[in-house]
Amino acid sequence: MKAHLVAAGKYHDIDFARLELLKLLAEHPEIRTSVSSDYADTDRIAAANLLITYTCDLIPTPDQTILLRRFLEGGGRWLALHGTNAVLRFAADGIVDTPDEAPEFMELLGSRFTAHPPIEPFKVFVTRPDHPMTAGLRDFRVEDEMYLNRRTADIDVLLHTRFTGHCAEFRDADWDEAEVPVLYERRVGDGAVLYLTLGHCRGHYDLRPVADFWPHPQRCSWNYPVFYELLRRGIRWGLSQLG
Repeated sequence: MKAHLVAAGKYHDIDFARLELLKLLAEHPEIRTSVSSDYADTDRIAAANLLITYTCDLIPTPDQTILLRRFLEGGGRWLALHGTNAVLRFAADGIVDTPDEAPEFMELLGSRFTAHPPIEPFKVFVTRPDHPMTAGLRDFRVEDEMYLNRRTADIDVLLHTRFTGHCAEFRDADWDEAEVPVLYERRVGDGAVLYLTLGHCRGHYDLRPVADFWPHPQRCSWNYPVFYELLRRGIRWGLSQLG
């Protein structure tokens, strides 16, 4: 089995996330993992059974997006994490814009990040208890960035939360959502995307050049055993769908 991990981007402790994901992949001796910092290694992506992405503000080129679609249509599985669907632009007025700059890529993923409230605890509800990703899980609470996304395609929501309020840091600020997807599956041809929005992490120096020093390192859902359980299940989801 071949896995390819893309771990790169802005405003997050990518080194921490990359190492934690590699540890989980190493629990499967049958997996051989390659790693890159963008989507340019198209040969390795095409040859992989499972693609895992932990990124933020990292968008493939149009040609690379076409390859990602072919990868999925041919039966590939893609475990997309946290900021994979995020495009961030800091405007002159200090507000964060999340422009729709890569519609084909976002349609492939099934959602596009647009805002999040301040980090705080929130409850996650099991939407579909009959799915392998959620079987036996109970509703749980985590402290994390609650990703508020605009849907770009049909998705099968497996975990969700709720949010009504104002996200002052973002242009798309006002929300009233009874179902905010936290984990969903999107089928594309013979393959699928599994998107888990949890997993923010940040160290002291990860906001440069926006801020030179971030005083409070954040691990958020990485502090919770249920998050690692979801990651382990996501890797097994990628393997079990093969063949």
